[in-house]
Amino acid sequence: MGYGGGVVKDRARAGTPESPVLITAAPPSLAEQHAARRRKYAIMMSMRIPLLIAAAACYRIWWLALILILISIPLPWAAVLIANDRPPRKREKVNRFRPEARAVERREHQVIEERTD
Repeated sequence: MGYGGGVVKDRARAGTPESPVLITAAPPSLAEQHAARRRKYAIMMSMRIPLLIAAAACYRIWWLALILILISIPLPWAAVLIANDRPPRKREKVNRFRPEARAVERREHQVIEERTD
């Protein structure tokens, strides 16, 4: 998603003149991120059983069965890592006030004295 200025995709209000405009670069909500990670986990874990069944079906071609088993072994580990990994937080530059550094003046100034006549 780009940074701001796009139209919010809402199917109920699509094409209406009052459809809102996205003006922020806000990341997806935590609920949306969690749902996406759960989907990835479910897909990866659902691939393991068919791979093991395919390996059993290919027992006569030992090298193919071995490859399918070797592919299915790291799937749970990878699925857990991917499911627990959140996207990195956006690094923001904090704008802090820094007053100018004032140096003590070293040159002598002309002093105007008052006359007391």
